[in-house]
Amino acid sequence: MGEPATGRTTRLELQDARLREWDAIVLASDPDTGIVLDASAFYPGGGGQPPDHGVLLWGGVQTRIVDVRRGDDLALVPDPEDPLPPVGTAVRGAIEDDRRTALMRTHSGLHLLSGVVFRDFGALVTGSNMDPLSGRLDFNLDEVPAGFKEAVEEACNAEVSRDRAITAYELPRAEALAIPDVIRTATNLLPETIEIVRIVDIAGLDVQADGGTHVASTSQIGTIRVAKVESKGKGFRRIRITLASAVNGGR
Repeated sequence: MGEPATGRTTRLELQDARLREWDAIVLASDPDTGIVLDASAFYPGGGGQPPDHGVLLWGGVQTRIVDVRRGDDLALVPDPEDPLPPVGTAVRGAIEDDRRTALMRTHSGLHLLSGVVFRDFGALVTGSNMDPLSGRLDFNLDEVPAGFKEAVEEACNAEVSRDRAITAYELPRAEALAIPDVIRTATNLLPETIEIVRIVDIAGLDVQADGGTHVASTSQIGTIRVAKVESKGKGFRRIRITLASAVNGGR
């Protein structure tokens, strides 16, 4: 990929989701509108994935980052009790690793779930949400056969064990939309203004347009448990998953 940016900020997390620390320069600093850096690895949230938390270290002090807002610029929201670094300050950014890693595993786990349910039952996603190590997808699924919950869980963990590679890359919009089933939602939510589409590819299982952060292979997701299958109205089913707190093996 090139160098994706939001406003004046180069988006480092989209280049390397493993990055947790980096150096940057403060371009704007305001208690109401937030802090803008020339480069940031803070994921701002989107696609159901919550924003990152972390700190900026500068001048022997730290500023805790409690939220991220995406607008004309990528604005980091500081804890109101912490000092603000002045414009021009060199800072060291650091992501809260446990939270980010858990969200990456969860987001990849939901893509895996989407791929399994689409492959085995032909259902598309109608809604999603996630927290660290837990999440849910809603599907336009008319019938739930006997043993559905157990079958989905078994199929998901089989794909975890297969250690399929997970990669991200960018394509021009027309080329991306030419990929069969690249939009895995029942309604196409890709804005018309998006000319370059980021693709997340679970090799041999799932290819989706997506802007989030992901682990490098399905084995890094860890064991998936289907906690509950709920009916959300005629033809709609909600699948809730949880992930093991730790991952065994993986690349």
